[in-house]
Amino acid sequence: MRLHTLKPVPGAKHRRKRVGIGESSGHGKTSGRGGKGQTARSGSSIRPGFEGGQMPLIRRIPKRGFNNARFTIRYIAVNVGDLNRFEDGTRVDEALLRQVGLANGRADGIKILGEGELKRKLIVCAHAFSASARAKIEALGGTCEQVVRKPAPSAPAAPAAPSAPARS
Repeated sequence: MRLHTLKPVPGAKHRRKRVGIGESSGHGKTSGRGGKGQTARSGSSIRPGFEGGQMPLIRRIPKRGFNNARFTIRYIAVNVGDLNRFEDGTRVDEALLRQVGLANGRADGIKILGEGELKRKLIVCAHAFSASARAKIEALGGTCEQVVRKPAPSAPAAPAAPSAPARS
C-alpha cells in the first residue's frame, strides 16, 4: 500500500450541490432560496428565534416557578462489574477511576451502581452507592467508604440590620 493508492471508501465523497446552473437542474432561478426577501440575499442570516420584529415566542410566554436544574447533583456512574480490573485489596477512589478511564468529564461526584458481577475484594471510595452495589461489594468482604461532597460556595450573608429599640 502506498500513499498514492489510497482512496476514500465508495460513497464517502459526494459531489457538491451546484445551485444556479439552469432551470432543468432543479436548482436554478432562485437556487433553493425561495422568493424575494431578506433570506434570498447573499450574506444574509437571521438569528434563531427571530420573528421579524414581532415579540418572540420565548419572550411572550410567562415564566414562573422554580427550576431546580441548576442545583441538581450530577454523578458519573461506574458499574461494579467494571471494577474487576483492579487487584484484590486495591483502594479505588475518584483519582484512580479517572486515571484508568472509567470516570471522564465534569461532575459533582462518582456513584457506584450495581450492574455486573464483582469478583474482587476492594476498598471503594465514592460519593454515592446504590443499594445493590453496596451489597455486592460488602458480600465479598470489601468496604464502601462514602466521600462527603464539598458544599458549593454560597454568597456571604448580609450583615444583620440593627434592630430598632422597642417603644413603650
